[in-house]
Amino acid sequence: MSLTRRDFTRRSAISGAGIALAGSVGALATAPGALAATETDEIEAGTGTDARGHGHHAPGYGPLVPDPKGLLALPAGFSYRVLTHSGKTRLESGEYTPSNHDGTAAFAGPRGTTLLVNNHELSGPRTKWKHPVPLTEGLVYDPAASGGCTVVEVRRDGHVAEWVGIAGTATNCAGGSTPWGTWLTCEETEDKAGQNGMTKDHGYVFEVDPSPSSQLRSSRGGPNDRRANRAPRPIKALGRYAHEAVVVDPRRGHLYLTEDAAKPNGLLYRWTPPPGFEHGRGRLRTLADDAGVLKAPKCFDSGGRFVDDLSRATKIGTVYGVDWVEVPDRDARTVPVRRQFDDGDITRARKLEGMWWGDGGVYIVSSYARGESPAQHDGQVWFYHPGRRTLTLKVLLGVNPDPDRDGALDGPDNITVSPYGGLVVAEDGDGVQHLFGATERGRTYPIARNELNIGTADDPKYSEFAGVTFSPDGRTLYASIQSPGILLAITGPWRRQRR
Repeated sequence: MSLTRRDFTRRSAISGAGIALAGSVGALATAPGALAATETDEIEAGTGTDARGHGHHAPGYGPLVPDPKGLLALPAGFSYRVLTHSGKTRLESGEYTPSNHDGTAAFAGPRGTTLLVNNHELSGPRTKWKHPVPLTEGLVYDPAASGGCTVVEVRRDGHVAEWVGIAGTATNCAGGSTPWGTWLTCEETEDKAGQNGMTKDHGYVFEVDPSPSSQLRSSRGGPNDRRANRAPRPIKALGRYAHEAVVVDPRRGHLYLTEDAAKPNGLLYRWTPPPGFEHGRGRLRTLADDAGVLKAPKCFDSGGRFVDDLSRATKIGTVYGVDWVEVPDRDARTVPVRRQFDDGDITRARKLEGMWWGDGGVYIVSSYARGESPAQHDGQVWFYHPGRRTLTLKVLLGVNPDPDRDGALDGPDNITVSPYGGLVVAEDGDGVQHLFGATERGRTYPIARNELNIGTADDPKYSEFAGVTFSPDGRTLYASIQSPGILLAITGPWRRQRR
């Protein structure tokens, strides 16, 4: 049923400001550079008090301690372990770990193991990269493509094994885990066969099953037949475009997907399964190419006015009603999906990135907006409530005037809900790069800083963080430094953040 502008206007008039800003992340608004932080949540620098003089216990775990190894600064009492390192660690099959780590999910494996599925954001032909994803027999979609993802098994005794989950895909950026225990890896590209060296069309979502129960292993412990992942098939029903992330609504069965693209800005999408379809391991790949319905959002404010771009929102708590408009040609045979709509048909946003399901809805990141958007910012986090069909702005980071300053934040990307309350955010902006947390009261604190300089002493550069996710037992935070490609396990005295 469509939520009409009249319905939303009437609902807004009845409830006034009472459309609840639900969710545990409400106010990443107090992050440095944020706009519209509430008075009671503003912390005077260095005083430990709020704007009214009330005392606060400092959130987080204290200041970051420089790493003598020059890799990862952490709070005192915390430590890290390198699980995989491109060009240094090796797969079971003998090749080096592929580079350009990105989206990651963690699953509980047998006998106390943890299984991590790790995307490798490698674009274009294989000759472009020193360490592409190996073309493991039976697991290849397009032998010309360099990307894919690997499965990393971490055993209780500390042993780490890694093997290919899928190969021959392109620009595997983010993705998302499913309620049935698999990983949806997303291609952030629109390359078609014959373009950029490709022999098949790209820009799809693929399902990868990390479960050892779906895999056979040789008597020597090496890979033999990863049955569930053999003969990769794109889930064309979810559309072909520059995919970023995906989440599953466990109640309704809808899938929400983000598009990271420009000229024009990309879109948020919702896929509704066909009647009678039941989700489960491997079932998405059995769908017909046109199964279900793929739609993009059309937003309007409480006055019924159409909103062309999410960057128009300049105040925390802004609420938009959402209608959904069907995509004409989801496989983009002649025209990219986002260009199939006139400007007045749908609502766009720049750099739609990570997503996470929580609090009965979807948290959605818009990493930044510049001249290609109506208004500039250095990060938004929205919350979509499926029942109310509303988008609520939870986070708005102002443009960071000094990205090289430690402590300033910009460019949120991958996010995850923390078992200790609030969010953990991977920073992908300019200058210094952080992992940082945000409490349920909206106060932010540092968790890690990337100290690996991949530039020069005179012109330092630091790669983005990606793939932030907790282990199933909540004891370990996994994250990657994308370049050169390092997967890290962070442990320490985690505790629930004081309200």
